[in-house]
Amino acid sequence: MKEGPDIALVAALIGDPARANMLTALLGGAALTAGELARHAGITAQTASSHLARLRDGGLIAMRHQGRHRYFGLANPEVAQVLEGLIGLAARNGHARTRPGPRDPALRQARVCYDHLAGDMGVALLDGLVRQGVVTPDEPNLTDVGRARMAAFGIDLDALSQSRRPVCKACLDWSVRRSHLAGSLGAALLSRFHALGWSHRVAGTRIVAFSAVGREQFAAEFTQE
Repeated sequence: MKEGPDIALVAALIGDPARANMLTALLGGAALTAGELARHAGITAQTASSHLARLRDGGLIAMRHQGRHRYFGLANPEVAQVLEGLIGLAARNGHARTRPGPRDPALRQARVCYDHLAGDMGVALLDGLVRQGVVTPDEPNLTDVGRARMAAFGIDLDALSQSRRPVCKACLDWSVRRSHLAGSLGAALLSRFHALGWSHRVAGTRIVAFSAVGREQFAAEFTQE
């Protein structure tokens, strides 16, 4: 395509192995320092700074200052969705960098995708919400029944409506190859699970660990017929 968006530029930014490792590290939703990202990428701090500058110029990451430190995160949820889609494409075509490790089953079960729940439990959540009439199928939208249900569950609907993001968005899950729930509702639900003590992030990973009680409550609320 000679005119229009330059996908080659974006692809080149993501395609460098060091930058790909940095972006993947940021899929966890946490802001990281240049030093932390350098360690994830296996490169020197000076090289990391050059890569981070290119990613910022390309609009894929954003930087914020806190005290003397600079923190980097993905520029927006759309970047996360593109990365998740590329991970799925690589997985389906057998392009693996390493052999599966012991964390893979946990990542496939439940993980964070930027700020919402992904993996088997993320897909089960969306399936349950559709089955219960909380959101519409296909491209999901929150229904009137869903608004009442989410308010009763402790979701701040006013905050959702004020967000610049879509309330509901389907995000293709790379491990299940079906959609999980993204958007401001997906983020709010994961935060609510954490607040209720059902789940927590495993430090240094994208894994979302549910307690035994949390799994039971999750199933009773969203997945049981």
